[in-house]
Amino acid sequence: QVQLVESGGGLVQPGGSLRLSCAASGSIFSTNAMGWYRQAPGKQRELVASISSGGGTNYAEAVKGRFTISRDNAKNTVYLQMNSLKSEDTAVYYCTIYSYPVNIWGQGTQVTVSS
Repeated sequence: QVQLVESGGGLVQPGGSLRLSCAASGSIFSTNAMGWYRQAPGKQRELVASISSGGGTNYAEAVKGRFTISRDNAKNTVYLQMNSLKSEDTAVYYCTIYSYPVNIWGQGTQVTVSS
């Protein structure tokens, strides 16, 4: 069974940077698209960025130019580099493997942007 473990969250000041990592166990990682989502208190979970098995990327408008998603198939890991962080980026960040019949989710990592 595939499992995902996120890490790298924390408290950062506005304008700072963080890099989130999501390590996957199992054999489906390299053949599946991956995504990062986030959920702020009182809000629905929303897509932040996704990356296909071939490396194609897609970003939410709110993070374009600030966040970069990447993957290392040899390490079964997907990353989210977050720069120029804003208070509105505060949320729990989740990674997911797009799979059938259901996506697989990690447990989430808290990102707090505050001075």
